[in-house]
Amino acid sequence: MSQIEIKNKSIGLVLSGGGIRGMAHIGLIKAMQEHGIEADVVSGTSIGAIIGALYANGNSVEDMLQFFKETPLFKYNFFAINKPGFINTDRYFPIFRGFFPENTFESLEKPLYVVATNLMSGLEKVFSAGELIHPLLASAALTPVFSPVEINGILYADGGVMNNFPKEYVDGKVDFIIGSNVSIAGEASKKDLKNSLQLAGRVTGLMIYASSHKKLADCDLFIEPPELEKIGVLDKKGIEKAYQIGYEHGSRTLEKALATN
Repeated sequence: MSQIEIKNKSIGLVLSGGGIRGMAHIGLIKAMQEHGIEADVVSGTSIGAIIGALYANGNSVEDMLQFFKETPLFKYNFFAINKPGFINTDRYFPIFRGFFPENTFESLEKPLYVVATNLMSGLEKVFSAGELIHPLLASAALTPVFSPVEINGILYADGGVMNNFPKEYVDGKVDFIIGSNVSIAGEASKKDLKNSLQLAGRVTGLMIYASSHKKLADCDLFIEPPELEKIGVLDKKGIEKAYQIGYEHGSRTLEKALATN
């Protein structure tokens, strides 16, 4: 591979959904920064949208990791009452406000595209202007764990349902696209498919992976670390491990791309 002059190109960064596995996105960002590479435009779904927002906001890698370590996933007073879902997503608003006090896309340092699912029309919705926090919460509202988020009278949920790898929103806006997919389908054994919940999760995972994989392969550079499969989507104990996996894969991929043979 001849040297790729990434540093002289405008760069788009696309970050998939995938729960705690998304910490690998932060590892990739760390590797990019160590190589002097910064994205100009960011697009993300679910956890990818939140990390994309923190990155576009100018938060450090350390700040991003701390955000996820300190934000409770399951807290007794966060449980939903008279709402669909187990956790009331709106209870996270004050936590997000601490990181995004101006609460607008326009206050970010980089353009950001956030994808959520319109539960009422059955269509995907991209947010890129106006209020920031509610679209972020909506994009990451994994059904049925988190309650849908209401925006202008419409209920929105996890963007991964419709578009888990929103590459199209950076297409044509940049010279070079870097992608990170953490929704790994991988192999499954019979013991992984013992009950209805496991079966539903497997089928959903396969559908999401199939729809994302082709777009990922169309990126100029991408990571899709298979080791992430062993980390639970909602397992906060996997934060550091997923981050390290993303950093290692990102570093190797960038070094290979920048090498002169």
